[in-house]
Amino acid sequence: MLRLRMYKKSDAKAIVNWLDNKETFTLWGGELFGKYPITEDIINDKYFNHNGDCSENDNFYPMTAFDNNGPAGHFIMRYINGDNRILRFGWVIVDNSKRGMGYGKEMLLLGLKYAFEILKVSKVTLGVFENNIAAYRCYTSVGFRKVSEEYSVFNGQKRKVIELEITEEIFKNL
Repeated sequence: MLRLRMYKKSDAKAIVNWLDNKETFTLWGGELFGKYPITEDIINDKYFNHNGDCSENDNFYPMTAFDNNGPAGHFIMRYINGDNRILRFGWVIVDNSKRGMGYGKEMLLLGLKYAFEILKVSKVTLGVFENNIAAYRCYTSVGFRKVSEEYSVFNGQKRKVIELEITEEIFKNL
């Protein structure tokens, strides 16, 4: 059974371990942190000294999912364009030893419950690279729906990003 809490600096050690190869790092969106491999200090610097690259002061909420053995997953939440009714999830990752076991789905459901019931948002969005099929399936399994496809450039490479969203109404009816 997973629980959710605010991210702590010590969680970076687990995240760095989960990012054990360049492909996982890339699919996670790690290029926004710099080049592979990254360190605990790089993650904590971005989170605590640069507000996750969010320009608004109160707009970056890193979360950690944990079980009785410690951190099991991680994601961040931030509002979109200063609108506190739309929340975006990002940097979603699950302990590689627990992938395919429902941890990602459980973590996302906890995050969505927090978003809709505590933060009172009306919609949650996220983006996933088109070649990250496992993540796409996980997101749609909790009710996210595809709304568009966009191309973004990461490290000089054009990559297709599938934009997904879930509304409060869809979440309530799951």
